[in-house]
Amino acid sequence: MHELGVVFHIIDDLKEVGKENNIEKIHSVTLQLGEVSGVVPHLLTDAWNWAAKKNELVEGAELVIENLPAVTYCEDCGCEYETVAHGKICPKCGSERTYLLRGNEFLIKEITAT
Repeated sequence: MHELGVVFHIIDDLKEVGKENNIEKIHSVTLQLGEVSGVVPHLLTDAWNWAAKKNELVEGAELVIENLPAVTYCEDCGCEYETVAHGKICPKCGSERTYLLRGNEFLIKEITAT
């Protein structure tokens, strides 16, 4: 489960932000998580709940996950389509000359703190 490693990385980033901004307590963290980021939301939440108990700065902090849909672009016809529903092949023209526009993000969007 790489989600635990991801959570440790997030907490490290939050500690750094906390030091830079004289934050004593983080109350919530909002993440933007792409549909094809490779991170499983419920496993991430479980790992967060476990790891947050072990760090005073984020203990009890809520983890909010905003799911971002994956969208692919076709270079041949200019179509944008749902990646998960259609994969690499464009549903409009059948081309394989496509690339992912968005949906693999993993970003800390917002932190509420005192």
